[in-house]
Parts: sequence; C-alpha cells; structure tokens
Amino acid sequence: MANLQRKNRDSSCELRLRQEELILKMTKEIMIKFIEVGKVTPSSFGEVFEVVHKAVASVVSGP
Repeated sequence: MANLQRKNRDSSCELRLRQEELILKMTKEIMIKFIEVGKVTPSSFGEVFEVVHKAVASVVSGP
C-alpha cells in the first residue's frame, strides 16, 4: 500500500515538473517573439516575463 502511494506521489511530482517545463518553454518562445518584434526591451523584460508566465500557466493549468 505504501509503495502505491509513493508511486502516485512520484507520478504527480513528475507531472507537475513536466507541466512547469512546458510553461517555461512556451513563455520563452513568446518572449523571443516579443523581443524580435520590439515589444519587449531589456528594461521591461522582467515585468513582461512575469505577466506572460502567469498567463501561460493559467491556460496550461486550466480552469
């Protein structure tokens, strides 16, 4: 029984890590596009990254 619970916990942790990796990759691609078209500057990068990351995370996580 304990083995099954640990396996479920490990699986859940792995899923969260993959989900966070996906969120970061999507955010990175969006930021690259914003930089390419001049919508993001070095001075605004941190603020925009945070907003984009939260938006992507909410979409990936679902309602």
